Amino acid sequence: MQVNHCYQGDCRDVMRQLIAAGVQVQTIVTSPPYYGLRDYAVAGQLGLEETPQQYIDAMVEVFTVLWFLLADDGTFWLNIGDSYSSHKDCKSTPQSLALGTAKEQAHVMSKGISRVRDSKMLKSQGLKNKDLIGIPWMLAFALRDAGWYLRQDIIWHKPNPMPESVTDRCTKSHEYLFLLTKSAKYYYDNDAIKETSVTKENRPNGIERNRIYDYNSKENTMRGKRDSFKREGRTPSHRENRNENEYDTNERNKRSVWSINTKPFSEAHFAVMPEALVEPCILAGSKVGDIVFDPFMGSGTVGKVAQNLGRKWLGAELNPDYLKIQNKRTAQQSFVLSISEQELNKAVA
Repeated sequence: MQVNHCYQGDCRDVMRQLIAAGVQVQTIVTSPPYYGLRDYAVAGQLGLEETPQQYIDAMVEVFTVLWFLLADDGTFWLNIGDSYSSHKDCKSTPQSLALGTAKEQAHVMSKGISRVRDSKMLKSQGLKNKDLIGIPWMLAFALRDAGWYLRQDIIWHKPNPMPESVTDRCTKSHEYLFLLTKSAKYYYDNDAIKETSVTKENRPNGIERNRIYDYNSKENTMRGKRDSFKREGRTPSHRENRNENEYDTNERNKRSVWSINTKPFSEAHFAVMPEALVEPCILAGSKVGDIVFDPFMGSGTVGKVAQNLGRKWLGAELNPDYLKIQNKRTAQQSFVLSISEQELNKAVA
């Protein structure tokens, strides 16, 4: 088995081979093909199932195999978008918006044309024209029924969403990132992804001061504590001076809404997860030296980020064209790391 390597083929077959070889990975970060969004013109591709339920069943099959590849205390981070039951193209994500095209072709790109859906089929599935299907939650609940722990729904907020020509709903500017595990207890490095606290200096104007204190002033800190005790009906004890640094921190637990811009990618693969979306998943879910896996490797973002963070990585990808892109991205990073290691060894010597 090679590490820092993507195996070409159906991810289910690749994962079964890795499992048979005794491989276990610590964390999995992936974004599978979305339902009805693109046709990559590769035999055996997922995402073009006739009905939403067939798509969900296919995804559950993939992630059931993935279960046996993941360590018992591992984490599985799943980015997934939704689809509309539009009689024209049956999709909602505006990532493939083509400027300057006719309205009925506004979501068509040269590489990844969405399949037209049959209106009778959509109606047979209980879907009205223009209904939001709810693919992310259908899949999340199906995976929970299959035995996964559905630990969290994270909102990936896109400050720079692609424009949409719709006038009867809001422009879509978010996707879901689900955290799933095999058990109630699992490895999760909370400290690795803490974010900057909202303090007096950086909190938005107009936020009522409650448990937010001026960390640079002992007097204000103690007064803030006394005020909070009063609101809660408690009396501060003479011992509170022992804990005068209790609130002296500039970090807080990471919130469940992540504001991350989408990033253009000049290569052939235009549906690229931002590195900033992948990084906290790997930092929280693994340690340096652990193996990170992506069953839908695409352009190689997960491998590149894992490598940057000192992790090993493995991947699977059906489309052979994308392996060339992956090799280019990860080979460049491997070269940088090898140079750094040589310099480090010289310095230590």
